[in-house]
Amino acid sequence: MNSLILQTTTRMLMPLMLLFSVVVLMRGHSDPGGGFVGGLIVAAAFALYGMANGPEALKKLLPINLQSFIGCGLLLAFCAGLPSLVMGGGFMESQWGSVMIPGLGDEPLHVGTPVFFDIGVYFVVIGVVTLFFQSLAER
Repeated sequence: MNSLILQTTTRMLMPLMLLFSVVVLMRGHSDPGGGFVGGLIVAAAFALYGMANGPEALKKLLPINLQSFIGCGLLLAFCAGLPSLVMGGGFMESQWGSVMIPGLGDEPLHVGTPVFFDIGVYFVVIGVVTLFFQSLAER
């Protein structure tokens, strides 16, 4: 499709969609949202880019192997369940810790295994849906 309006709109919308997906991802472990919804938003941004500029332009935008990206996401989601086994709990029980990051204030940043699980799901959904869209667009 060679629509100047769609290409221009995509250039403006894509950064906003990517930023919004990160916001949805980061609030997902305690509120609605998370890796699945955030990943769908990223995949929708890539699909929009592919429709506006063609499947070859989308391949240039994503120089990574999507199957490897999916595998990394699965591995990260699986590994998020392991710390609770080491601590004597059940698989996938939430474990939380605090980290002080200089320059981000006096309050510690609370990090837990649900965040890493959500990031793994985020990677898997981005990879699967984008790969699905690419295979449809090439035909």
